[in-house]
Amino acid sequence: MDVQPKAEQLAQAERFVAEVSAADGLAPLDVERFWADDERAQRDPWAADCPQTPLGIRMSNECVWAELNAPEEWFRLLHDDDFRVGLERRYNDLAQKIVGRRLLGETRPDPQRVWPSTKGLADLFEARNIWQDWSYWLQAAASTPDELKALLDRVDRRLERPREFLLPPNWDEEKVRLRALGVPPPRYRGQRGPVTFAMSVYGVENLIFLLMDQPDLAVRLRGAILRAILTIARVLDEEAGDTPAQAPKGWWWADDNCAMLNAEMYETFAYPILKGVFDIYAPGPGDIRYQHSDSDMGHLLPLLGKLGLTGCNFGPRLTVTEIRDQLPRALIHGQMAPFTFSRNDRVRIVAECLRDIEMAEEKRGLILATAGSVNNGSRLTSLRLIMSTIQRYGRY
Repeated sequence: MDVQPKAEQLAQAERFVAEVSAADGLAPLDVERFWADDERAQRDPWAADCPQTPLGIRMSNECVWAELNAPEEWFRLLHDDDFRVGLERRYNDLAQKIVGRRLLGETRPDPQRVWPSTKGLADLFEARNIWQDWSYWLQAAASTPDELKALLDRVDRRLERPREFLLPPNWDEEKVRLRALGVPPPRYRGQRGPVTFAMSVYGVENLIFLLMDQPDLAVRLRGAILRAILTIARVLDEEAGDTPAQAPKGWWWADDNCAMLNAEMYETFAYPILKGVFDIYAPGPGDIRYQHSDSDMGHLLPLLGKLGLTGCNFGPRLTVTEIRDQLPRALIHGQMAPFTFSRNDRVRIVAECLRDIEMAEEKRGLILATAGSVNNGSRLTSLRLIMSTIQRYGRY
C-alpha cells in the first residue's frame, strides 16, 4: 500500500498551513480543551465515546538541543543531573507557552531511594556497553561459532546460580532498607529484542550465516536468550516477594534489527523467544504485548499477528491499514515518519496526520505518534500543529 498521503489530503494540508501562516504562524488551538479530551481519549482509544485521536508524542530530552539552540552534550545529558534538569526546565518553560504542558521530567533521583544496580541480559552474555559519539553501543562478545559455543557454555554456568550472578553484594541489606521505605522493587518487563540483541552480541552477518549454516547452534543461542530472560524476570519477581501468579503482567520489546531477517529466519529464531516470554508474562487478552521496531516490518506482520500484539510502533513504510489488517487488537503508535517531524515539514506533518486519522477512523485504536523515535530537531511549534490538526480533523 502507498504510504504517501492522497492528493486531496496534501491539498487540505496546504490550505491549513497557509491559514496558520497567515495568522501568527502558531497553529490555532484550544489548549485546555485539547488536553482534557486527550486525557479521555488515552483511557480507551477504542471506545465509542473516545472524543478524538489520542496524541502519543510527548517529546524527549533529545529535543532540547535544537529547541534551545544549545550545543549538543549527549554524555553530560545522561550523567549530569543538574545539567539535564536545567535544560529540561528551560525547555518546559517554552513547552508551557506553546503546548500548555511541561513535557520533560525535571526530576533528580533521590540516592536514598534508588535500588542497587542488578546485572542483566547483556552482562550474562558478556556484552559491554561502550560510549561512542552520542550513544552507548553494545559490543560483540563472540565472532566465530567456536567463540559462541564457549560463550554459551559460560552463560549456562551463570544460569545455574542466577541470584549469585545477578544481584550485587549489598542487595540483601539494601532490600530491607528500601522495602521499609516503601520503594517499589525493580522489575524486568522489557528488553532489547532478540534479533537486535543477538546481532549485537554476535554480529549482524554472523547471525544470518549462523541461521543458514549452523541451525543447531542458532537454536542453542535462541534457547539461551529465552532461558536467560525468563530467569532474570523470575529472580527479580522473587526478590519482590511475588509468586508467578502474583507477578505483574505485560512485556515490551525494542527490536529494530529484526527486519534484517526474512520471515522464515524470524520464525525460527525470534518468534519462539517472544512467544515463550508472552506465554508467561503477558498471557491474557488485555495484557501488554508491545513491540517497537522502526524498520520495514511488512514481511513480519503475519507472524507478529499470530503473537497477538496489543501495541506496536513500526517504521514509516507501513500504513495504519496494513498494520490493522494483521494486528486487529493492537494500539498502533504511529505512523508519521520521524524525519517529517524532525524536519518540521509543516505540510507533510498535517498531511500524514490526515492520512493516519482517516485510516483509523472506522476501527479506532490509533495513538498518533511518530513511526519510530522523536529526534532532535522536532520542534514544539510542530507538536502544536499536530495537536491543532487533531482538534480540527481528528474528532470522532
